[in-house]
Formats: sequence, C-alpha cells, structure tokens
Amino acid sequence: MKILLISSNIAVSPYPIYPLGLSMIAGALEAAGHEVRQFDFLERKNSLEALRQEIENFKPELFGISVRNIDNVNLMNEQYYIDVVKDIVIKVKEASGSKVILGGAGFSLVPDLILRETGADYGIIGEGERLMVDFANNAARGIYSVERLIGPDIRLSGAGINSAKYDEQLMSYYLHSGNIASVQTKRGCTYKCVYCSYPVLEGPRIRKRDPVSVVDDIELLRDKHKVKYIFFIDSVFNDSEGAYLEVLREMNRRNVNIPWTGFFKPDGLNDEIVGLMKQSGLIAAEIGSDGACDTALQKLGKRFSFQDIIECSELFNEFGIAVSHYFMFGGPGETKETVIEGIENIKSLKKCVVFIFMGIRILPKTILAGIALRENIISPDDGMLKPVYYISPLVDKSWLEETLTKAFADIRHCVFPPDSLDNSLRILHKLGYSGTLWDMLVPGKKPQLKARHAR
Repeated sequence: MKILLISSNIAVSPYPIYPLGLSMIAGALEAAGHEVRQFDFLERKNSLEALRQEIENFKPELFGISVRNIDNVNLMNEQYYIDVVKDIVIKVKEASGSKVILGGAGFSLVPDLILRETGADYGIIGEGERLMVDFANNAARGIYSVERLIGPDIRLSGAGINSAKYDEQLMSYYLHSGNIASVQTKRGCTYKCVYCSYPVLEGPRIRKRDPVSVVDDIELLRDKHKVKYIFFIDSVFNDSEGAYLEVLREMNRRNVNIPWTGFFKPDGLNDEIVGLMKQSGLIAAEIGSDGACDTALQKLGKRFSFQDIIECSELFNEFGIAVSHYFMFGGPGETKETVIEGIENIKSLKKCVVFIFMGIRILPKTILAGIALRENIISPDDGMLKPVYYISPLVDKSWLEETLTKAFADIRHCVFPPDSLDNSLRILHKLGYSGTLWDMLVPGKKPQLKARHAR
C-alpha cells in the first residue's frame, strides 16, 4: 500500500527538531511491506501547494499525519498548532479520496477533540508502530475500522521499538538547521511530576531499547548522514533504573564518540558516571530543574532538592560540560516569598545558562489538571485543547511577570522569556554553527563546536 506520512509540526523554538516519531512509524510500515514516503510540512516551507503536488505525484492510498505539539506551551508567546493540522487535512481531502489517520504525542493527549476539530477520518491513540501497521494491513484489503479512534494500544516492549527510517531529504534540511539528529533509547517515565504528560503518553515503566540497536542508529547517523551532534530525546536520559548506563557502555565499547546532549534529572550522578558520559561525547546537559526552591520542587512532585541542583551543575562544570537549567514560576503553592527565594537561588548558580518560564501549561490526565480543577482554574468539561496555564492563586500574574522581567533583565545567561534567543540561534545555525548553541551564554565559556561550512 502506498502511504504518505506527513509531519505537521512547524515549531522552530529553540531550533527545528527532526520528526523522529514519524520516521519510526515509516520504518515499521516499510518492514511490513508498504511503500512509504515522508513529507515534512516545515521542511516544505509550510506550503499546502507543495503538499498537493506531492499527493499528485505519489498518489497515496492512505495518509498518516503526525501531531507532535498542540501548542508551544509558552504563556509569554502563545502559538496554537491545530489549525495547521486542520488545513493539512482539508488539502489532503481536496486532493485525494484516501483515508486520513492522525497520530503522535500531541494528538494522543486530546484525541477526540483534535479529530473533531480537524475532520480527519481516524486517529491512533498512543504508540503507533503496531496499530498503524495493523490499520494499513487491513486497509490494503479494503477493511477499515468501525471506530474512528483506535487505541490505546498495548505498550510495546523495549525490543519492539524499532529504529527510525531516517529520510535523507528531511535529514539534510534539519542538519542545515543546526546539525542535530534525534535518537531515542527508551520509553516510559517512572517519575510523578505534577505537570508532565510523559507518564500519560509512555506509561510509568521504563522500556529500554537494545543498546546495541541504539548505537547502531548513532553510527548510521554519523557515517551515512554525516551527523555531528546527537540529541537523546528520552524524557529523562539518566533514568533511576540505569538503562542509560548500558547505552553509554556500548558507545564506549565500540569507541563511538560524538557530541551529544539530552535531558537530565539533577540527582543520582557521580564522577564515574559523568566520566562515562564525557568519554562518549557528552558536550552539554539540559537539566529539568523546574522548581527554583525546595518548596516549589516539593509541590511539583520532584524527588530532589535545590542543593542537588547546585551539586549537579557543579559536577558537570568540573568535567567541562556546558549546563542549562529550566525553571518554572507560578506552580502549585507558589507565593511571593517562594518567587523571591527562587530568583536568588537561580542567581547563585554558577557557569550555566538558565531558561525561565512563567506559568505551566495544564495538560489532560496530569496531576496538575486535578489541582487546577479543585482550584476552579478549569472546569470539568474543559477539554484543554486550547492552552490553559496554571498560575498559583497566591501570586498575581502581572506582579510575577514584572518581577521576573526586572530580576533577569541584565543577566545575559538567564533567559526570560525563554524564547527570546530563538532568532539569534537561527541566524547562527544559518551561518553554519552546529549544536544547541545556548552554551555561548555560559559565563566565561566558549562554544566547543566550530562552525561547519555553510552551503
């Protein structure tokens, strides 16, 4: 069956991200014998006409549209993406009589409302590799589900999570937008952060991929696609079960050293572990610190203290690894006192970059959604498709914005609003610089990656 997979994501903050989920579905479908093409709406300059031409040339018998994000979860500069998905569905239906099926992380959060809003024919909830293959196999025989929403599925085992079918044309585009490629080592999250949708989407149990397969993917990206920077997209790279250590040891056993980064929790690390990371190429650590004082951390469901954040940051610094922290103000229990305490704590951090968010996007089925419901911030019938942000009733929104703006206005490495650097990063990527580039803001630290030749 001829299947066109479409990535609808148009987010470029802080830089364009390769559509890994789409490519993993493509790999599963090709392994099942289907003919698959991948179309990236962002790579095609958000052009509906380019989509029409692709449909005319390929003549797909089935369409799959990936919905990665509902919005940009940034209260200071809100962007809503479902209208883009709706426009894509309309164009597909104008150009073809084939069925349209939605999927992806964003879709799975509010599937019924997105399906209704966009007018697509079907939607897959949860992990799509098995369900999309089953759907395509049946569709090839003319059999279509009587249910518009399919799933949630039985979660795949780690061994059942296949490698991505990295598309050369798409990869070329994303490499020229930062030279960063995505790799997934596992799914699932064992933590209970009140705001987070990862346990909802991926489940509360770690399902690790075979580390040999993970490193095979890295070598493919390095050798075939000439990738020079890897981003591990796991919800938390240094999971408490130690699955990440198997990947590091496999990389080091095979002498695979490539600059990489990922998301880290600020506890459970030591000299030996960070040494392993450094040996495999770790160049920058993005730490999900989130709460700027112990009270805020406890209310967010974190299992660590601000002292853990300080020690983690210092540990990475000792190994010459650039560090960034992400903090959110306005969460449950936030008061004027905790805001002031948090600002002073952030200012005390050394040799790092800090991105500061105000308010927390409320997502369905999270602990925060329950808190917001009890506090009458949302209503029982609010589907949360349109962005709703939690700001503690104990702080005034205008006061919070003014206080954060004033506190960090003259501190170059403390970024508020969090997307205020995006245009500068995009210019640097166009000039040929590789990587995340926020490390240029680390006080006293020079970026470790040189500019590649810009084409």
